[in-house]
Amino acid sequence: MPIVKFQQIDNLHQLRRSTSLFFLLLLFFGSLIAQEVPEKFREKVETLIKLQPKTYEALDKELYSEKRDTSLLRYFISFSKANGYLEGQAYALNQLGMKYRNISHYEKAATLHKQALSASEEANNIDFKVLSLNMLGVVYRRTDAIKTALDYNQKALELAESIENPSNHIKRRINVALNGIGNLYQTLEQYDLAILQFERALKLEEELGNKLGLAINHQNIGHCMELKGDLEAALENYRKSLAYNEEIDSDIGRLICKNSLAQIYLKQDMPYLALVLLEPLHEESKSIGDYSITSLVFINTGWAHTKLANYDEAEDFIQEGLKMAQNRNIPSNILYAYEKMSDLENTRGDYKKAYEFYKKADEYDKQISSATNLRYMNDIIVKYENEKKNNQIAVLAKENEIVRLRLKKNQTTLLVSALIVGLISSILYILYRQYQSKNEKRVLTLEQQMLRSQMNPHFLFNSLNSIKLYIINNEQKNAVHYLNKFSKLVRKILEASSQKEIPLSEELGTMELYMNIENIRFSNEIDFKIEVEEGINVDNIKIPSLTLQPFLENSLWHGLSPKDGEKKIQVNVKHKDKGHVTIEIMDNGIGRTMAEVNKENRVLKRKSLGIRITKERLANFAKDYQNKFDVDILDLFDENGDPNGTKVVLDIPTI
Repeated sequence: MPIVKFQQIDNLHQLRRSTSLFFLLLLFFGSLIAQEVPEKFREKVETLIKLQPKTYEALDKELYSEKRDTSLLRYFISFSKANGYLEGQAYALNQLGMKYRNISHYEKAATLHKQALSASEEANNIDFKVLSLNMLGVVYRRTDAIKTALDYNQKALELAESIENPSNHIKRRINVALNGIGNLYQTLEQYDLAILQFERALKLEEELGNKLGLAINHQNIGHCMELKGDLEAALENYRKSLAYNEEIDSDIGRLICKNSLAQIYLKQDMPYLALVLLEPLHEESKSIGDYSITSLVFINTGWAHTKLANYDEAEDFIQEGLKMAQNRNIPSNILYAYEKMSDLENTRGDYKKAYEFYKKADEYDKQISSATNLRYMNDIIVKYENEKKNNQIAVLAKENEIVRLRLKKNQTTLLVSALIVGLISSILYILYRQYQSKNEKRVLTLEQQMLRSQMNPHFLFNSLNSIKLYIINNEQKNAVHYLNKFSKLVRKILEASSQKEIPLSEELGTMELYMNIENIRFSNEIDFKIEVEEGINVDNIKIPSLTLQPFLENSLWHGLSPKDGEKKIQVNVKHKDKGHVTIEIMDNGIGRTMAEVNKENRVLKRKSLGIRITKERLANFAKDYQNKFDVDILDLFDENGDPNGTKVVLDIPTI
């Protein structure tokens, strides 16, 4: 025992000597850094120390161009500390903490944010307290320390909401807190509640015009939709997020969105399309340094190779992603890697290894979703919701008391039961009749909307105007030719609008007329083709009237209209299986992501309702058949991963 004590004392002396040496080295290097600080920045710091601004916005405005330089931040921290400028310390410590967080050094980040919180509390500055608490919430959420993250986010939200007439910075901090709480709802698999938080934050970000916040919230909503299994809604939100990230030129935002899009394509069994997005991200993600994202990129690449039966490559990529997650202590990514390794070994047929990886994944799942954490989160969230619903609870309690008193006055249970049964039956009958009436009205409305979309006044005016130009230019043959086509098209549209279904041959003929008329306005630049696979009798296949036109119109005006050079639209009718044929509408336009950017930047925004109406018509039409109509819209990419057009795939039943 004495030997152990002497060893401990000796170790303590060594530690003190090491610590002293460390501080001497720190002072030495600090003096070297100070010598390298530009004179202009030193003057700026001295001015800030004299003025001592108290808000984040004021400091950020002055230091915006220098806050990416860690050496300058450390100099500002040292100078602020020496002069007792607490807000300056809090600002720079938080900025430095974010730098470490974004390269996955979470322990260092947490230490710096705690120092910033301490300085904020000493200064009694709510602005910087809220910022520091939120940043701590983000760091601990990244490491799956759910209980700690929730504590910090909750405190930040309570503080921020207590401020009257909050600044824009405080409003953004409220949004960060809402995002944190939304992510915790998501952890509890309460996806609808999580989406409510994100949508609330989204509305506030729209008011502030903060495109970064809009990108983050659309990404979060997309993730919830993905976890709910609504992959189309997830894709829509991921693409919106990518469009905003393109606008603000955010490398890390683009990286996150492309990885998310690839993950959806993997779930849709499109591994080649996923790899087109993932492979260019390998080096790009490493250069950014945020290994919470980089490890996911490598794990998803491994998943894609598993689906393609490239098992050795799959193992290499998943193991590399696993190693990154282990080195940075990211439990959720470690869990994800073990799950994908288990899937890989199961596909390879090595069930023993698959089971071993499954057990490891299960251990991490328990670590992340421990009963203590879940109970704690449920208690806090229920408390948070209850505080906002006290008035509702009081009203409900009074209503319950009234019901109880009324029930006491009833003398026969049989009479009450009969009345209740009669009332319920009446309500159900009324609701059923309302449903039938609404459904009939909805179908009629859809048909009317579809006719209006086909007989669009702009389309009619522009078409007649184009024919008028032929007449003015004395091109009588062209004028007569296109006038005949136009009259046939109008007649077919009017005839088809009164029919529930028409042969596919008539629909294709109508679309060819439509494209001939629209092509006048494109100076006949568009190469339009219809190809029907041999053996398909298009006269025997029924389709809801005027189904294909909205997809062609979408390709024309969103895909091809903004594009220079060669423009193509091709319609292919192919066999799918015994009961279905597939109709493909492919264009070589700019793709949906760039179309979304163009739409957001357009001064006059036109709502495109044709595709939504068509999907609803197909859904209603399918109710009369055992088979159903499926519609998929896919992005096409070239070998470099750049958008190369869009493909619409409709599965049509043949019987």
